[in-house]
Amino acid sequence: MKQKYSKNFPTSSQIDSQHQKPSRQSKPSNYLRKLAAGWLILQACFLTNPALAQKPKNTLTYGEFLEKLADKKVETVELDETNRRARVILKGDGAEQTPKTVKLFDRNPELSSRIILSGAELKAKQSVDRSTVTGILVNLLFIFLVLTGLILIIKRSANASGQAFNFAKSRARFQMEAKTGVQFDDVAGIEEAKEELQEVVTFLKEPEKFTALGAKIPRGMLLVGPPGTGKTLLAKAIAGEASVPFFSISGSEFVEMFVGVGASRVRDLFKKAKENAPCLIFIDEIDAVGRQRGAGIGGGNDEREQTLNQLLTEMDGFEGNAGIIVIAATNRPDVLDKALLRPGRFDRQVFVDYPDYQGRLGILEVHARDKKVAAQVSLEAIARRTPGFSGADLANLLNEAAIFTARRRKEAITMTEINDAVDRIVAGMEGVPLVDSKAKRLIAYHEIGHAIVATLVPNHDPVEKVTLIPRGQAKGLTWFTPDEERGLITRSQILGKIASTLGGRAAEEVIFGNPEVTTGASNDIEQLTSMARKMVTKFGMSELGPFALEGEDQPVFLRNEPMRRSEYSEEIAARIDAQVRSIIVECYENAKNIIRDNRYAIDRITDILIEKETIEGEDFRNLVKDFSATPEPKAKISF
Repeated sequence: MKQKYSKNFPTSSQIDSQHQKPSRQSKPSNYLRKLAAGWLILQACFLTNPALAQKPKNTLTYGEFLEKLADKKVETVELDETNRRARVILKGDGAEQTPKTVKLFDRNPELSSRIILSGAELKAKQSVDRSTVTGILVNLLFIFLVLTGLILIIKRSANASGQAFNFAKSRARFQMEAKTGVQFDDVAGIEEAKEELQEVVTFLKEPEKFTALGAKIPRGMLLVGPPGTGKTLLAKAIAGEASVPFFSISGSEFVEMFVGVGASRVRDLFKKAKENAPCLIFIDEIDAVGRQRGAGIGGGNDEREQTLNQLLTEMDGFEGNAGIIVIAATNRPDVLDKALLRPGRFDRQVFVDYPDYQGRLGILEVHARDKKVAAQVSLEAIARRTPGFSGADLANLLNEAAIFTARRRKEAITMTEINDAVDRIVAGMEGVPLVDSKAKRLIAYHEIGHAIVATLVPNHDPVEKVTLIPRGQAKGLTWFTPDEERGLITRSQILGKIASTLGGRAAEEVIFGNPEVTTGASNDIEQLTSMARKMVTKFGMSELGPFALEGEDQPVFLRNEPMRRSEYSEEIAARIDAQVRSIIVECYENAKNIIRDNRYAIDRITDILIEKETIEGEDFRNLVKDFSATPEPKAKISF
């Protein structure tokens, strides 16, 4: 008769599942048990003596000790019941020998009688038991570590909650006495802007001079200019001269992803400023928060607009903010909201432009104070060679020159390091010159073509130097330096610049022939095409007459590509293309004629350039004078 055991006993799979799936309630208790067991094991390691693999010297086992007692070889026994140790001196060892140590059992009832019967001297010693104290200290250390961890966790959570409450507070950096380390003497090259801002310093120091006459100082001043011209440096100088509380913040720090945070920060900033009036508020890159409302593809950012509304209200609303002067800086004044620029808010716009020759000279003198500059260095020559450099560019120039000087292990900065620094900033890092080959000779003819056309056409900037040393993407370079600051450019100057730009391509075609023309003039062609088109469509310097046929390039929202808005018909577009082509072709023919007429000079100067790799501007002009008077040879030069 078969019996079914499956109803009464669990199967093997059920047993395995029970062992593999313990209950969730037992997990914390198991974890605590393991933690407690680990702590007890740790205490045992600290409080107990480790077992020794070998018997150390000057020790006896308990059995050996009893044998010595039975043989009456023990002279003195000192018992320490507290530590369960016995110090034994055997007969014949002498008093100077180190006693041997014997580890005793917990209970030794007959040991004393055995020692006495053996005739050995018995001594008793009571030592202090430190095991209890050590255990208490270890437990207290554990408790201290646990409490320290809890305090750190609580403190972190408190800081997180505090940051949540301070999220809407202003993040402006505040200085009760603005020790910026910058005075007006440290700012050079922008004298007109300094005069405008000097009134702000005078009002903050002596306001009665203005109030006695009923005058009101402007509430806000907007510093406008290209990057690197010294707008932030001017704000630091104002704060350093005025010695009043100074708040500085960036426009991007107002706007957050949470609604209302930017407006709250503006309110908090002006609240703190009113408590410390008279004071200065400097907002850098204000275009981040002051863009025109309702502009932009896809709708405006409502949070940014609410922040701007709050800023407008605080600067000139129902509540006055006497004694608070707001100074802001931007390089995009065209995108600012009109309400921000009206009188009563930003009353004045101070334009900080690129410095002229005298300004560059003053900036170089300021930045050369803390550098070791050789006596033969001419700051006037540097200022004359760097038109279009901003204050930041000139500071970087002297810093790069100092780096070159330290790398070459020189005592002071010389003109060589400064010239190398100018080349590095303008054109890029210096490369390895080419070996004397057809490619190097072709590049030399190309650069000499630029230089000789620029020298012989009227109203062109003089040549600074011609070099075959590669820099950046260019295999060779021809530098030009204007004699004077030119605010306006004449038609003849533009045509001369187009002709000199085409001089490299003209030299390739005349010297090597049309099949050997290279792609080296691609960048030149882009530049001259742009100049010729502007002559026709913007400057009115063509047969079409004085008409502005194209506006400013506007960036597209998504791809940031320029988008031109045409103001003419297709017929006018064709005539514009014809005029651009006519200007370029005329200049190209002029450049080729100059190359043909001065072929002998070009060949001789090219040989010198290949040998020296660099010719300075004055030397180049002297070579042109010398070789132009020599008759041209009939034989062609073969390569």
